Amino acid sequence: MNTTNGNSTSGPGTGAGNDDRARDLMEEVATAHRIPGMTVAVATPDALLYAGAVGYADLADRRPASVDDQYPWFSMTKIATATTAMQLHRTGVLDLDAPIGNYLPDYLPHPKHGHPTTRHLLTHTAGLSNPIPVRWVRLEHEPADATAISRIIAKHGTPVRAVGHQASYSNIGYLLAGEVIAAASGHSVEDNVRHQVLQPLSMTTTSYDFLPDTLRSVGYVRVPPPVVPLLRAALPSGIVGHRVAGHSALNPFLINGAAFGGLVGTVTDAVRLAAVHASRSHDPERLLSHGDIDSMRTIASPGKRFDHGIGWFRRPADAGRTPGFVEHYGTGCGYWNAMRIYP
Repeated sequence: MNTTNGNSTSGPGTGAGNDDRARDLMEEVATAHRIPGMTVAVATPDALLYAGAVGYADLADRRPASVDDQYPWFSMTKIATATTAMQLHRTGVLDLDAPIGNYLPDYLPHPKHGHPTTRHLLTHTAGLSNPIPVRWVRLEHEPADATAISRIIAKHGTPVRAVGHQASYSNIGYLLAGEVIAAASGHSVEDNVRHQVLQPLSMTTTSYDFLPDTLRSVGYVRVPPPVVPLLRAALPSGIVGHRVAGHSALNPFLINGAAFGGLVGTVTDAVRLAAVHASRSHDPERLLSHGDIDSMRTIASPGKRFDHGIGWFRRPADAGRTPGFVEHYGTGCGYWNAMRIYP
């Protein structure tokens, strides 16, 4: 598709040449992969260096993408959830190394595979399965299903392999971690993340809902017309909307599962959280101690698809790259996100 420059901002240490190169790279990627719209932000631990957008947030209205557009974060949310758990551990509200049954009395240890701790959940070493969460979504204005999480955990929350051994990515682990956070603190995981992460970092354009009177990016799935009925059947009723420019537009939806993927927000808010985790030992401490940040981004749990830290992961093939990095993706129908830091 043809792309157009959206708005962009730059901070200290950048120049017009770097901004132009950033936009050129974004347009190259968007064009090569036929991406309707894209936003990117780059920061150091103490300054926003660049934020920009290319393409369209709404193909039907031809509205250019903007750094002020809200996107579903999907699994990038796990960084906020893990950060919150680390804060509660530091203050003594939650013991990451205690069996989760200490907080969830109905959760019983598996007679063969063992009993996970919250640290196991956060590092994907709890031995849990990872069912595809295609239908764990609802239309924006539909009420949340109060029993959805408990049903999912009842069906998939028991380890299927030995606890504490090889890492294997699991959304179920973060759903359970959210339940543990709520039980330990007496407040929902959403309230904890708001209090522990969003408010201290002034992430005012990120929440568990689309904020009223704010810009938002439409999700698109590029499929040929004969496949559209299958897409409609795969997703809950009403999610798949009109066709435009070879894409099926998605009507605004939210995630049933705040802890594993529920945040909705802007790229400029997301980079605030990433910048905290990119901090160095001589930077001021924000949210977490430098020791906790190092612990989270230390990749100590090898897995097949990803090697894991606490929240952060890295593909095994990227372990030797220079400069080194850790990251987290946030993928779901109609959107693809990534958050990467270079410690």
